[in-house]
This record gives sequence, structure tokens and C-alpha cells, in this order.
Amino acid sequence: MTQELSRRGFLQRSAVAGAGVMLIGGTEMLITAPSAAAAPRAGQPHGGPHEAGYGPLVADPAGRLALPAGFAYSVVTHAGVTTLESGEPTPRNHDGTGAFPRRGGGTVLVNNHEIRDPFGTDLPVPHLDGLVYDPGAAGGCTVVETGPDGTRRTEYVGVAGTATNCAGGRTPWDTWLTCEEIDALAGTGGFQKDHGYVFEVDPYDRGANRDPQPIKALGRFEHEAAAVDPRRGDIYLTEDASGPNGLLYRWAPPRGYRGRRGALRRLGPTDGVLAAMRASDGAGRHVPDLSVATKVGTRYAVEWVPVPDRDGRGTATRRQLADADVTRARKLEGAWWDADGAWIVSSFAREESPAQHDGQVWFYDPKRATLTLRLLFGRNPDPDVDGAFDGPDNVSISPYGGVILAEDGEGVQHLIGATPSGATFPMARNDFTDGTKNVEFTGPVYSPDRAVLFANIQEPGYMFAITGPWRHQR
Repeated sequence: MTQELSRRGFLQRSAVAGAGVMLIGGTEMLITAPSAAAAPRAGQPHGGPHEAGYGPLVADPAGRLALPAGFAYSVVTHAGVTTLESGEPTPRNHDGTGAFPRRGGGTVLVNNHEIRDPFGTDLPVPHLDGLVYDPGAAGGCTVVETGPDGTRRTEYVGVAGTATNCAGGRTPWDTWLTCEEIDALAGTGGFQKDHGYVFEVDPYDRGANRDPQPIKALGRFEHEAAAVDPRRGDIYLTEDASGPNGLLYRWAPPRGYRGRRGALRRLGPTDGVLAAMRASDGAGRHVPDLSVATKVGTRYAVEWVPVPDRDGRGTATRRQLADADVTRARKLEGAWWDADGAWIVSSFAREESPAQHDGQVWFYDPKRATLTLRLLFGRNPDPDVDGAFDGPDNVSISPYGGVILAEDGEGVQHLIGATPSGATFPMARNDFTDGTKNVEFTGPVYSPDRAVLFANIQEPGYMFAITGPWRHQR
């Protein structure tokens, strides 16, 4: 997830990759220009007080994160270096992260660890009594508590024995849904139980995390992220898969269901309806794949087609529905609920798709049942050169306007901000020169009090707390 934005990522009117970018968060709209989103070259002057972002990135003498002047970071967790309260080292492969208010001040974070290997691999999520789903799996989540400035207070295991915990989503009742981006059955890959599920982690109640059980009602497939509609109870789920391309799913709750702590755990494996998206254009024509949208503002009508067998043991869920019945997309990644709907990211599309691009960000409006393209990245011709962005992955809403994206592209890696008016800018750059160079950012999320931006570099695994002179972006 990354592409480097060198000094400043504004929406420029110069052609770089053939498509432009413009964004907004909340009820604001994401728009795009007819050119690519690009950052001015190193040394290009800062344009003034109304420019997007916080100015040029300053190289980090310590070789970790480049940030704008006036900003600072601290390392919250470091795989193999920091330790859990139980004595084991912090696990590796940091990914999606949820942030919750800490009683007494500060933040509680649930951090996914995207470890696909069976247990026995280096730096797994430790198998502590009562917290293990599958003794054969090494992934899971840790819970990190910090002070108001992001300073680490403690870290402990939330769930263990899961696999490839990639992204996820926060619930309206303040828990974290961690998603397994894998489709594996017991007896394969060293696993003793089936994988490809969603698990719920409570950041406040350790007892609620004991005896972890998959939420089978949400299906078994290569889950990426989840976004929960607080009014309707629907849960939107992205699938990062190919051959064929993945689907966007919606789980609609059964009659009488009320979302709250423990409610998902009590569901039966076929409760509610798991359905896949089918989109059509203004003329009523079926849209086979989201990549065919090449213009920001493209809007599709959406229907939901029930999945016959959500556990997908014999046939994967995405293969149970014919191409004419659903709308597919490559690399369906980040999902985040906003006040009025869900942001959905398609990270890139290549030869496996009808058209190629380096990233799309969509907004689903459940009230109107429409999906609208809000951000589009054209193909980046030279990812190793600081300039155009590519490969958006994790997404979250910024309390200062717009959204924050983590790149999972080629070459240099950044956190990207995008303002309500459509300008894009680099918030951070991976400045490592060792084996962490060009490794993707993951899990950007602000603290509940808006003072700290937490973000990870996936390998070997770092969590950073970024502070500075935040201001509203227009």
C-alpha cells in the first residue's frame, strides 16, 4: 500500500497518469479532475496558507517517517522489540487498526496482525489460555493502550489462533471486527479449524474475548474490511480475491436483531441474509466489474443478490453467483462507515479486469441504494519516482475533513490525505532504508480526541503515533 508522495500531494492539473483525484469525507463529496493526482517534485515551494495539507515532508534523520515541519512521531509498538504485558514480544505484520477512547484519557487500539503462516512461525500472536481459536494458526489481534499523547502504556492479546487478520471495522457499540483474508479449511496449511471468518474483539472487556468464535453468519471467504450501518444494522464486507474478482457483500440482520455487545456472537450460522452487490448504470445495463467506471461521479444503482451457501465449503462464495448476477472488482480492500454510508476501496485493477486503474474509492448510499465513484487513480507510469499516487488500501475518515488513505502500490509508500475540496497531500512517507523500505502503511486512524494519528508500517511491524498542528482541511 504505498506510493510515495514526495513533498506535497495536491491535485495538479498536469497529466501524469491519465486520471485525476479529488476527495471528501462525511457528507462531502469526492470529486476528480481530468488529470492525475500528483505531488510536486522535491524543492517545489509551498504555495500558501490555503494549500492542502501541512507543507513539504521533511526527511527523517532517524530513517523512519518523513513528516511535515512541526509534526513528530513516537514508536508505539515494534514487532520483536516491544513486549506484551505477558512477556512475549509484540507480534509481526501490523495491519488494520481500530481506535477507541480510553477511560481516564488516551486511546485503546485493536491492532490486527496479518500472519498467514501456521503457528510456529516467528513472532506470532501468542497463544494464551482461553484466547485461542485454532492452535494451528499464528495470527490475531493485540490490544494497545496509550496515553493522551500516544505514549504506550500496555499491550496484550485480544484474540489468537486466527489467520491473515487483514483489515476489519469498528462497530457502533465500540468493538472491533477483525477479518481473516484467507479461505482455508481444517487440515490444510497446518490449520486445525476452518478459516475465512470475522471475529469480534472487545477493547474494554477481556473476558468477552475468551473462547473466540467466528461469526459464521457473515460468511466464510477472503474477508478484507467491514463497515457497520448503525441505523439498519447492515454490515458491508469487502473481498480481496481474484480468479474471479471479489465481491462487495452486505449482511442484513434478521428480524428482531439489535446490534450491541454480544449480539453477533449469538447469531446462528445462517441468520440474516448475506448478499452480493449487483450494479447497473443509468440505462439499466448490468455493470460486470467496477473497473469499467473511468469517470469520477459515475453512479450506479445497486441491488443485492443472496449468496446460496455463505460458508463456501464446496464452492467459494464469489463463484456461486454467475458473472451476469453480480458486479465484481479486483482488490476490494478498505471499508469505513461515515455518517451517511460506506466508503469502499478497490486498490487497483490489471489484466484480470475489464479496465485497468491504480485505485478507486467509492461511496455507497444505503438510503438511495447507489454506489458513486468519488476518487480515481490513473495508472502510475513510474512508482519509484515521487509523484503520482497509486494503490489506495485502508481508508478512514479524518476529523479534520476528507479522508486518510494508506497506499499499497509500488515504489515509495505514503499516508495520503485528501481534502473536502479535492486536494491530495502526503501526510507521511516511509523513510526506512533497510528491509522496511517501500513496505506499505496500514491502519491509519485518529484518536477519539483527534490529537493523534495512529498508523502502522506492516513489516516487520511498527505502530506510530503522529502529533502536530492539526487543522481543518478545506
